[in-house]
Amino acid sequence: MFNHARISRIASSHLLLTTIKSLQTLTTQSSPKFSFSILQSQQCTQQKNPQDFLSLCSTTKSLFQTQQAHAISITHGLLPISISISAALILRYAAFSSDPRIIWTLFDQSLPFSRSAFLYNTLIRAQVIMGVADYSGFEIYNGMLRSGVKPDDHTFPFVIKLCSDFMEVKKGLEVHGLVVKSGFDYDVFVNNTLILFYGNFGDLVGARKVFEEMPERDLISWNSIIRVFSDNGCYFEAIGMFRKMGLWSEFKPNEVSVMSVLPVCAVLEDGMVVSEIHCYVIKVGLDCQVTVGNAFVDAYGKCLNVESSRRVFDEMVERNEVSWNTMIGTFAHNVFNNHALESFRFMINEGWKVNSTTVSSLLPVLVELGEFSRGREVHGFCLRTGLECDVFVANALIDMYAKSGRSAQASAIFHKMGIRNVVSWNTMVANFAQNKLELEAIGLFAEMQSCGETPTSVTLTNVLPACARIGCLRSGKEIHASSVRNGSVTDLFVSNAITDMYAKCGCLNLAQNVFDMSLRDEVSYNILIVGYSQTSYCSKSLVLFSEMVTTGLKHDTVSFVGVLSACATISAIKQGKEIHSFAVRRLFHEHLFVSNSLLDFYTKCGRIDLSQKIFDRIENRDVASWNTMILGYGMLGDLHTAVDMFEAMREDGVEHDSVSYIAVLSACSHGGLVDRGKKYFNDMLAHNIEPSQMHYACMVDLLGRSGLMEEAINLITGLPYKPDANIWAALLGACRLHGNVDLGSWAAEHLLELQPEHPGYYALLSNMYAEAGRWGEADRIRELMKLRGVKKNPGCSWVQIQDKVHAFIVGQRLERLDPCLSLESVG
Repeated sequence: MFNHARISRIASSHLLLTTIKSLQTLTTQSSPKFSFSILQSQQCTQQKNPQDFLSLCSTTKSLFQTQQAHAISITHGLLPISISISAALILRYAAFSSDPRIIWTLFDQSLPFSRSAFLYNTLIRAQVIMGVADYSGFEIYNGMLRSGVKPDDHTFPFVIKLCSDFMEVKKGLEVHGLVVKSGFDYDVFVNNTLILFYGNFGDLVGARKVFEEMPERDLISWNSIIRVFSDNGCYFEAIGMFRKMGLWSEFKPNEVSVMSVLPVCAVLEDGMVVSEIHCYVIKVGLDCQVTVGNAFVDAYGKCLNVESSRRVFDEMVERNEVSWNTMIGTFAHNVFNNHALESFRFMINEGWKVNSTTVSSLLPVLVELGEFSRGREVHGFCLRTGLECDVFVANALIDMYAKSGRSAQASAIFHKMGIRNVVSWNTMVANFAQNKLELEAIGLFAEMQSCGETPTSVTLTNVLPACARIGCLRSGKEIHASSVRNGSVTDLFVSNAITDMYAKCGCLNLAQNVFDMSLRDEVSYNILIVGYSQTSYCSKSLVLFSEMVTTGLKHDTVSFVGVLSACATISAIKQGKEIHSFAVRRLFHEHLFVSNSLLDFYTKCGRIDLSQKIFDRIENRDVASWNTMILGYGMLGDLHTAVDMFEAMREDGVEHDSVSYIAVLSACSHGGLVDRGKKYFNDMLAHNIEPSQMHYACMVDLLGRSGLMEEAINLITGLPYKPDANIWAALLGACRLHGNVDLGSWAAEHLLELQPEHPGYYALLSNMYAEAGRWGEADRIRELMKLRGVKKNPGCSWVQIQDKVHAFIVGQRLERLDPCLSLESVG
């Protein structure tokens, strides 16, 4: 039996005998160090009572005393015959020694005298005590069966727990079969272990069957089945079993029962059930226990009942650090940030010890309050108390600095961390991504994998938007491939992030492929609706908008904004009106973003009258509302109205932004209002709005259209940065208008250097030469276009016939919009 370790055990047996001989010599000395063994061994020898020897072996306080008791038992001839003394020594060695060889030696020597499962059970228990419970436990059990020793009611719980710990489902089922065969299926302790075994593998049917077929149950049985349902997400079943226990069982819920069911109520946010349980707890007197009070503070808080949570906290007879941490966490969870900070101060004033949980709960509160200086004070406190080394505190500090825009400090904490977990990496990736350090985020993602850390869904949803913002398609594809390999692509948040990345990188075909193969929600549809609205395939936005209804999904603000943008792009006035009606029926027209989208839609469709009606009905207009109307009136040539609205905007209490000035400068340019345009440009500088390339382009256009070419040139040459294509194009247009060919050639030289593939600039320059009668140079520009492979975009016109919008191009007809899926029926 157990031949594979026989040689090492024989060797350890010789070592044991040598040790015992030396101990026998020592026990004859009179040193006080050995008084424990001398006195007790003398009493045992005089009385010759084995029970006294057993008591001696069971009460040792150290490894040395255990060795002494071992030696005395051998010298008095009690070992290896006495199984009880051998078992006692095995357990004491397990408590004080890390070497399992001596335990196995005792077991092997006493095994021939054993006729029951007692010694085997003791060996399995000893391994658990030593923390070395592994597959050798199954070896002991199998050896026991092979030797013909029948397991008892202590063996089965030990072995079933091993099966649960090591995920040995088949072995557990085999043991369960033997339990039934051996007649131990009546034993309450065995059945309790079986309930937990089945629950650990998610077999709720098996767990329930064991529970219901138990001829006898105890309090642990009820608590075990409640815990199994709770751990496996069967929240209503857990609550139902708790109620059944209170109503029909002879055993009433205790503190374990209450603390098992309260987290379930918290997940369901069912405050009524929490109140019911609270009444029961007060009735039976369990409310005096601090752990129960803490559980109620947490449960009420997660059910959004802050008042009840605080009342429980205030009425607690006894509190500990967990009580304060739970109360702070409750305030933070319910965005009572000032109360959370106040509780933290009270906690310190009353002398309670602040730990990592306290700090981890408090730092997000300080971020929400914008109290960065206090966050730095907490960081200093962590440095003084050594809490900064705690991984949870370090992660919270990284998050605080990142959300405060201090990426360098966050990075410093990250690189000083001795121990990191996946949350550390995720927080750091999010730090870079949130602070517009996209390349650093992508690089850290690669470093994370090289360090052996497996990215999670959170990692991917942080790094993919970084790829999208800078158009890093290659890295995005690599991350997509990685998510396919590790299976995280099936996560809805990850698939949405991948779809969004492809859409923002301009690869809508790939975005559509991911969309077609993945789970979908409102966000999935919105990504493509917005994505298609910004391309020439706007019709697909309308189709997807209609498809959402057929799949049972509800439109939100983003859905309406995206589809209205698509209608504006292709001037689909009929479909846009239908969507407007649908928005009114769903009350989305009252949302500011949707209202602004409607303004933009009607403006681009030439219905400024409808835009004005919507604008007048908006209660709280923002800067985007005013800008849309100013741009709309300017685009339609009603320049004085555009300027008047710019003036009325500030009277309405809305401050101008950079877009407002672009809109009014453009209107001034088209209306020839030079002095007013200059005034507005100076006002912009006075309000500390830094001019962009577009502002300068508007000013060049304003001056150029009015014939002030010298001022336009001085403005361009005095720019603090290199002029872009918009500025040179404005100058070129003005030169053509006034026939200034030489200056136009200078502008065109810079323009074609910046955008050599833009066909419109070649055409503008060629037309300018032709109007000046310089046909040779006009033909040269045309030949240059051919040589560079630049083709002029053909003109396109849209016309709506019934429910279709058609696009007409020279020599062909393209149907841009399929028949809409009856947007009228959508409502």
